[in-house]
Amino acid sequence: MVEDMMINKIKKTLYKILIISGIFFGSHVLFVDAKELDFGGAQKNIQLNDNGVVYETTTNSQTVSDFIKEHKIEIFEKDVVLPEKNEKIFSGTNIIILRAKKLSIKEGGDVKTIYTFRNTVEEAIWENRDIKFDEDDISKPVRNSNIKGGETIVITHVLIKEETKNLDIDFKTISNEDDSLGWRVKKVTKKGEKGQKEIKYKVVYNDGKEISRKILESNIVKEPVNEVVTQGTMVKVGKVHTGAASWYAWTGTLAAANPWLPMGSYVRVTNKANGKQVIVKINDRGPFGPGRIIDLDKVAFAQIASVGAGVIDVKMEVITN
Repeated sequence: MVEDMMINKIKKTLYKILIISGIFFGSHVLFVDAKELDFGGAQKNIQLNDNGVVYETTTNSQTVSDFIKEHKIEIFEKDVVLPEKNEKIFSGTNIIILRAKKLSIKEGGDVKTIYTFRNTVEEAIWENRDIKFDEDDISKPVRNSNIKGGETIVITHVLIKEETKNLDIDFKTISNEDDSLGWRVKKVTKKGEKGQKEIKYKVVYNDGKEISRKILESNIVKEPVNEVVTQGTMVKVGKVHTGAASWYAWTGTLAAANPWLPMGSYVRVTNKANGKQVIVKINDRGPFGPGRIIDLDKVAFAQIASVGAGVIDVKMEVITN
């Protein structure tokens, strides 16, 4: 009887030991979550990941917030702490701090501040839905640049589109002569018409300002029609004079001075040495030297001789039509 009582007492003691040791009766393991146990101010091993930099440390703090204060870790408004600050910590807890990167975004004439946990310019911009950033848009720094925080990112909105314009094609003027028409007659015998071509451009705009225009194709819609101008060449002459011709700078036109012909009359002057001719209008008096019959304006003289010649032998015909 006493032996039975002793055996039962030993069993009860062993049972308690097994329970405390985490072993359930029947050789089954009983796992207990450390978070269910309160170790109070016991020292704990903690791993801190501060924005990718990992530290191994110990602490007596009971919450994440206490740990941050104990180690004097500066947390900014937009930073994220995991677990949350009011969570209890235990030995083996991993505390992660994600540092928000502050960026200035310059878009057009506006500048805005954003915060991001992303690593590249493109990721940071796309994360913010208030910023439009299409495939053709340009950023400075470039899209795949890594960001550390504090940078100013300039966004240029690029618009690429095709434009079509119709442009006029100028016609050419063709001159011909008609000896049946008086020398003063000049008329359009065939009216010219402008042509038209269609041009397709690739146009690039940066923030609404055109920066390039490239022709993709050009097609003539209508060919231009050349204009024909006919100049009369028939000259009727009266009295013929021969003598010397000199020159002087006067009006810079096809004009000349003569001692006796009526003002406003016309004469045809021929250089006897080369046969070149020019028609001039008498608008001045002179020359009065011996043997000289006409003083040509420098412009007119240059059409029939070198001005370096000074004086040449000419035939002067009075024009009657």
